[in-house]
Amino acid sequence: MSDSLHLVCPACGGVNRVPSDRLQQQPNCGRCKQPLFQGKAIPVDGNAFMRQLQRSDVPLLVDFWAPWCGPCRMMAPAFEQAAAQLEPHVRLLKLNTEDEQAIAGQFGIRSIPTMILFAGGREVDRMSGALDASGIVGWARQAVAKA
Repeated sequence: MSDSLHLVCPACGGVNRVPSDRLQQQPNCGRCKQPLFQGKAIPVDGNAFMRQLQRSDVPLLVDFWAPWCGPCRMMAPAFEQAAAQLEPHVRLLKLNTEDEQAIAGQFGIRSIPTMILFAGGREVDRMSGALDASGIVGWARQAVAKA
């Protein structure tokens, strides 16, 4: 019997148990039938972020950004490209710090863009400043390996 992972559905927030050897098979949510992975970064509010953080067994790479931030807007396409390369082993989330100032404060976000990699519900590593897609993927894979 293979190990299974808990995955939070980005569409409905339902928690799914998926055998780890089936991650590559594009699993769907048992509740809403939407794909659990879509190869793109998922915009989240504070509640959805905390649910992912507390209930998901895959590492989370979170881009803390704001709409007025030029470097954030420049990095957005690279973050999307990184999602396509890192899923299903890492889920990429985007959290707007303008809308979620309490979450930004809770995690000590002092400059944006800041990316934080979480594994097992705890912060593993963080990087401030814009990176290209290969930089994001390389940094995330290295941080996951250390986790």
